Amino acid sequence: MFGTAQFASILYALGAFLSWGISDFVGGYIARRFNSFYLAALGHLGGTTLMLCLALANHEAVPALSHLRWAFAGGACGGVSLALFYRALAQGNMGLAAPVSAVLGAAIPLTFGLFIEGLPKPLAIAGFLLALLGIWLISRPEAGRRPEGLALAMISGVGFALFFIFVKQAGSGSALWIASASRASSLVATGLITLIGRKFSPTYRLGFGIALVAGCIDVTGTFLFVRASQTGRLDTAVILSSLYPAVTVILARIFLGEHFTRWKTVGMIAALVAVPMIAAG
Repeated sequence: MFGTAQFASILYALGAFLSWGISDFVGGYIARRFNSFYLAALGHLGGTTLMLCLALANHEAVPALSHLRWAFAGGACGGVSLALFYRALAQGNMGLAAPVSAVLGAAIPLTFGLFIEGLPKPLAIAGFLLALLGIWLISRPEAGRRPEGLALAMISGVGFALFFIFVKQAGSGSALWIASASRASSLVATGLITLIGRKFSPTYRLGFGIALVAGCIDVTGTFLFVRASQTGRLDTAVILSSLYPAVTVILARIFLGEHFTRWKTVGMIAALVAVPMIAAG
């Protein structure tokens, strides 16, 4: 039987998985007609506004500065990484760039979590390995070719890994304020790059509203991940939430008609099987 905290952590992580998968599809789609840093800055503006309003409306206590520093650091890494990730999605196949980034973003904090929290049960370890294999199969390049945008996807994956680790270090304070601080830092980082580099084009009118919505969905995933990491193990929270490329790939197949190979199918099945293994472990 699951403990209450463990079950809650699993649900939060799966919620982050859905939120991030949807936001990455939306952001990756409009990144094809929008400057990636400008797009990320708009998304972080929407996300920061949403989390601040919720934190104030719920009268949440502001965590100590020593905790918020980790959230600021995580937000800076995650914000720049998201912009690079959007550019990777725009340059290459959306169904490949997302999983490549997720593999690195999951493997690094997984290793970190094993060091600081110890080994989980054998079944959970097997689930971790199966999940990583599933993500790798989903990201497997076709015909032996190196897809465009892969280098940017790898860099963004490292940045996402740092985001996961730093957010975990932010402690058990208000998840709304931690998410707010993280997104505010992301906004500052991407906003400065946009302003200094004058990265305002290409763009299109409808993209402004879509970017704000994508940012709100993305920051919802961040809030849910914060809660998952606070109520459970870092490795479990990271691996389950990092399955989000499955959602991105499915949406890309449905709405964009992107190719769905047998390897992607096997990878999806592996990811689905890994979830209950991790949960039961």
